[in-house]
Amino acid sequence: MSDALTPNPWHTLRRHTPARIGLGRAGVSQPTAAHLAFQLAHAQARDAVHRALDHVALAAALNEAGLATIDLHSAAADRAAYLQRPDLGRRLDDRSMAVLSARDEAPPPDLALVVADGLSALAVERHALAFIEALRPRLADGWRWSPVAIARQARVAIGDPIGQALGAKLVVVLIGERPGLSSPDSMGVYVTWAPRPGRVDAERNCISNVRPEGLAPDAAAARLAWLLNEARTRQVTGVALKEESGESAPSVETREPFRLGGR
Repeated sequence: MSDALTPNPWHTLRRHTPARIGLGRAGVSQPTAAHLAFQLAHAQARDAVHRALDHVALAAALNEAGLATIDLHSAAADRAAYLQRPDLGRRLDDRSMAVLSARDEAPPPDLALVVADGLSALAVERHALAFIEALRPRLADGWRWSPVAIARQARVAIGDPIGQALGAKLVVVLIGERPGLSSPDSMGVYVTWAPRPGRVDAERNCISNVRPEGLAPDAAAARLAWLLNEARTRQVTGVALKEESGESAPSVETREPFRLGGR
């Protein structure tokens, strides 16, 4: 460390977390490196919010993996409208409703899967395919899937009209979560039984922070498979369905015990 930097005795905790703790100080100020790192993280979070989803590349990747896709869009015409009018992000535009109305899903699917940009298109671009690939073998028997709906300028509740239009028993929405200052690419997973417009958040289950640095896609897929099987059996989601799969995030392994203080 530089002679100008006064270290913080908690700095060794940074081995275990990306949180900004134990940064030390330079005089009465934050160290320059820490200040620049904060500015970079803030810029990355802002960029994630405004980034446009590359839906063409995402659809191509899903198609290559053997999954058909449907291109949909919310009633929010552009990003500015999406950010200012959350209600528009919960509804489909007329073209998308027409696309869904023209489909004949017979027999109706058990599961409608929606990939939505949300507040971080980067999240679903990075993690949606890996998550779906981890989920597929866990739902290989007795589950009928609709094509994957890729929804732009979308909020969580857009899954409700999509699931209803497809006649699905359950809808799962993979969506970019609001970026944090250490997680611009966090993906959320929302599950709703008997989707229809008007469903509220209390009627959904959520798996959050899906990314390698948070809850790994494979572990998240295991939790979702449990929730889906239980939801179909009990015909409920949300507060009526507690997540009791026993799946937990891997613990942080360290080679030596934590000691307060520097070396």
